[in-house]
Amino acid sequence: MTASAPATHTSVIASEEELRAVIGYPIQRVVDKVQPRLAPLHRQWIAASPFCVVATSSAGGGGGVDASPKGDPAGLAHVLDDSTVVIPERPGNKRADGYLNILANPHVGLIFLIPGRTDTLRVNGTCRLVSDAPWFDELVVKGHRPVLALEVHVEEVFFHCGKAFLRSQLWKPETWNPDAVPSRACIAQQLERPNDSLEELERYYGEAYSAGLY
Repeated sequence: MTASAPATHTSVIASEEELRAVIGYPIQRVVDKVQPRLAPLHRQWIAASPFCVVATSSAGGGGGVDASPKGDPAGLAHVLDDSTVVIPERPGNKRADGYLNILANPHVGLIFLIPGRTDTLRVNGTCRLVSDAPWFDELVVKGHRPVLALEVHVEEVFFHCGKAFLRSQLWKPETWNPDAVPSRACIAQQLERPNDSLEELERYYGEAYSAGLY
């Protein structure tokens, strides 16, 4: 395959018309697959998913954008009804970037993953933060209730094709190379905690770190 010639200038897309000229328009069945509430298959997928990404942005497009990973055993999110999904918050670093965005702008986007599957489930809607509710008892993991929960009112839900996962070969262990970058302890020592020794950080990110997940 012949490589295309390098561009001699940067062409910026600044309108929907210019964007569509490049990528085209979706076919009708892609438009029509978006549904306003959860169908049984959507609920089944959420029940099997141990991981999702929560995307938020600040009010007025002021630059506060966040994509936060959430993980628990399969079924990390709890479906209250066909229009409501809740996601528990576990102990973390307390930055709360996404939650601060939500206080100003309740719109949220979710992507639910199932390991080994190349397709994903996308949910868009509005949300609120809840500090306690009767259904918190259904979010207990290893004896621990969540510190808070994200209650999402579903407005759009649809399955997304798997081309990104196929291109990246994400689920193929033979392509994995976790040692291509320094360990988490090395990263922390160089960029975050320069006064701590590497040995101390390796202990911190070792078994004790995993033991304190909940």
